[in-house]
Amino acid sequence: MIDAPRLTDRNALALHRARAARRPEFFLLNEVAADLEERLSEVNKTFTKTAIVGGLRGPFEAMLQDAVSVSDDEPLGLGRAAHDLVVHTMALHWADDPVGQLVQSRLALEPDGLFVAVFFGGQTLHELRTSLAQAESLVTGGLSPRVLPMGDLRDLGGLLQRAGFALPVADNRTTTVRYRKLADLVRDLRGMGETNALSSRHRSLGNKRLFAEAEGQYRTHFSDDDGYLLATFEVVFLTGWAPDERQPKPLRPGSATKRLSDALGTTELPTGDRVEPPKS
Repeated sequence: MIDAPRLTDRNALALHRARAARRPEFFLLNEVAADLEERLSEVNKTFTKTAIVGGLRGPFEAMLQDAVSVSDDEPLGLGRAAHDLVVHTMALHWADDPVGQLVQSRLALEPDGLFVAVFFGGQTLHELRTSLAQAESLVTGGLSPRVLPMGDLRDLGGLLQRAGFALPVADNRTTTVRYRKLADLVRDLRGMGETNALSSRHRSLGNKRLFAEAEGQYRTHFSDDDGYLLATFEVVFLTGWAPDERQPKPLRPGSATKRLSDALGTTELPTGDRVEPPKS
């Protein structure tokens, strides 16, 4: 049996996260953690058996006090039906098999248990991705993988259904950060453990001409009137519940007992009829 190619170099990712823990730049991740805690506080349920999956503890330290902490390495170290809440923190975009991790998370939940995942979405760093691609094409005549590919919100929402979650919801928030120079953006990515850990990346260091060209492309196409470089970070939230008989179910088609026209106070017309415009 041939092993499937791996998207992520897990050893490199672990080194990047260890460096980030020593020299953190967690301003964005702290905002994500606060948003996550607020969302959980709005759920009308008390959780007593929480598991948190992820690679960086720092931003989510407050949530870890009464929770089981689990690495996002495969397979996830989650017991079957052992938790009433599983939170997947800023790691799913690095997963080689995101659907597999969602399935493992669902199986780790007791009936009517809640799953929440938060991670970077497809619009993240699109400016950097474009600038590097343009620069590399001009300098070397080719392209190499430098920025992690990330999923589109519509596709990511479908993953919850594929994994067997009930009442699936996917939403996002987008933040634009301004940087004086490209090196400042790279510093923040290092401080979040989000620099290039792709298995197919070039191992050699990039040449100065390439990154100078990338900064020029970035400044030409993605800067504001004050000359700051703009960097987009899209954070996706996925929410789903382990199926349970007590959960609300959608009505069968044709089983409605009231007409929408009655609720709206309008006249219902047979198919094919149309409303004539008022006479002047």
